[in-house]
Amino acid sequence: MSELGARSLEQVVDTARYPLSDPDSAARQAAVRQARHALRQDGCSVLSGFIRSSRRDDLRREGAEIAPLAHYDVELVNVYNTDTNAVLPDDHPARTTMTRGNAFVARDNIPQRCIIQRLYTSPLFQRFVADCVELPEIHELADPLAGLCLNVVRPGMDHPWHFDTNEFAVSMLTQQPEADGIFEYCPNIRSAQAENFADVRAVLDGRGEHLIRRRTLRPGDLQLFKGRFSLHRVTTVQGRAARHSAIFAYSERPGVIGSVARTKQIFGRVLPEHLAAEGREVRGDQLLD
Repeated sequence: MSELGARSLEQVVDTARYPLSDPDSAARQAAVRQARHALRQDGCSVLSGFIRSSRRDDLRREGAEIAPLAHYDVELVNVYNTDTNAVLPDDHPARTTMTRGNAFVARDNIPQRCIIQRLYTSPLFQRFVADCVELPEIHELADPLAGLCLNVVRPGMDHPWHFDTNEFAVSMLTQQPEADGIFEYCPNIRSAQAENFADVRAVLDGRGEHLIRRRTLRPGDLQLFKGRFSLHRVTTVQGRAARHSAIFAYSERPGVIGSVARTKQIFGRVLPEHLAAEGREVRGDQLLD
């Protein structure tokens, strides 16, 4: 990274606590250890105050400016985002449907000057995230829409129970709702070898309260999360303010592009890159999406 790029990043990241450009510093090593421990134990790590307090209003304002560009659609979904009309056994958790009404701003609608774009493309930030999730390296998605997006949950709406396609997720709240909009999750409720339908069904039926954990997130906190194996949701947002969160999508391998069906579901459109990549997806497991 150029000296100018490093300085630009240091203007927004609290480098006293998270000195991204100094891999040998005690503070950076402590942050990485903290994240690794939390991910191993709980599947979720929250690095509080990652963004400087003086820049959090900029973070919120930039998100609020682009939020009206979100693709918004109300649809019936299940936890796997699979066909809700598929023929399945009566007790299969995919038969439980929920209304998804949250919205997403695609990457091509997020200006380069925005803090979240500067973070997403920063090699220093990517190296830090890779160290935290214990990978030799991570890559930006080649997907021109899904690599970075802003999730918008309007008042009265929620983000229902679901699993992620990627093994790990990186996100940051940019605007906090007035009430509720709580992040809930069931750590490691499934594995790459086992779907564990019984526990998933229990959570959906309201019998799995003992499996659910909750985290209070604040604007500027960096969240690392094993969303591929942990069922999770955002509860209904209350009050007048929407909940905004940036989603930084990375992959262990380069060149990853989302499927046509999933891309159209989330963003309401596809680009030539999605059509060209269709049918060439590489799966790391055989789990339902």
